[in-house]
Amino acid sequence: MKIKKGDNVIVTSGASKGKKGTVVKVFVASDKVLIDGVNLKKKHTKKRTTGGQGQVVDVPRPIHVSNVMLVDPKGGKPTRLGAKMIGDKKVRIARKSGQEIK
Repeated sequence: MKIKKGDNVIVTSGASKGKKGTVVKVFVASDKVLIDGVNLKKKHTKKRTTGGQGQVVDVPRPIHVSNVMLVDPKGGKPTRLGAKMIGDKKVRIARKSGQEIK
């Protein structure tokens, strides 16, 4: 999987199309990523104490990695990912601008 934790991504399809966010967690086995503030679903929680109240909380849900693209660090638009050898080290680069992805 080319997307890693901490990457800035943009959603390319689905209900959250066009939203940007950072990857919080990567689920390699199911090819999904959890993005902060994207694909929010409502979760109803029970009250915890006597006399307390239940509430409705927005929880981010994982989205399939094929529905997101990396954001180009130079232009801020979606880009594909490439790799280049610099010295003896392999680094990830944005195909659109050629800049290194950190």
